[in-house]
Amino acid sequence: MLYRLLSSFSRKAPSVLYRLPLVMKPQVVFVLGGPGAGKGTQCARIVEKYGYTHLSAGDLLRAERGRPGSEFGQLIESYIKEGKIVPVEITINLLRKAMEETMLKDKEKFRFLIDGFPRNEDNLQGWRAAMDGKANVKFVLFFDCSNEVCIERCLERGKSSGRTDDNRESLEKRIQTYLQSTKPIIDQYETQGKVRRVDASGSVEEVFVDVQKILDKEG
Repeated sequence: MLYRLLSSFSRKAPSVLYRLPLVMKPQVVFVLGGPGAGKGTQCARIVEKYGYTHLSAGDLLRAERGRPGSEFGQLIESYIKEGKIVPVEITINLLRKAMEETMLKDKEKFRFLIDGFPRNEDNLQGWRAAMDGKANVKFVLFFDCSNEVCIERCLERGKSSGRTDDNRESLEKRIQTYLQSTKPIIDQYETQGKVRRVDASGSVEEVFVDVQKILDKEG
């Protein structure tokens, strides 16, 4: 069933990334950290100052879930509610389509922040299988924050976000998923020297000072 849905999705969104010149390949920064670490807030500031395009895997999935007539909506809803990771094929299709659309509109828009991905080994292997040679992962921007701070921030956000997963039960599941599945991916990139760690426990302004130091150095 999932394979059939994905085949249909791919036909509707044929990849053009393989036809782009090397200099125009998407330059990707993976943005990782626990739920509530401030990834989205900091990405918005990076976009404003450095001109990256911000793609949130979670936002893309939520938008697809709510899109009228979506073939994946119900499936995505069930995974998100349980705090589980959505099948990698769906997420990569959505990310690839978003990058393609951005670059077709403006060839100068080839730098992307991919927020909340890859979240597990399956995500990482799926990305490599689908995107090797089509996108260049420059480094991982890791927002490091304690679990309790993450939970408190999300609970506060939940008062106005309208997100069904901003409640303590879902958050505790998401934290466990992060520790068991995502943290090993960050550790893996760390061994390759591709992690740029930021202490995310401070204020938005304090954290962004550290982010700027990293991006100014990376170029």
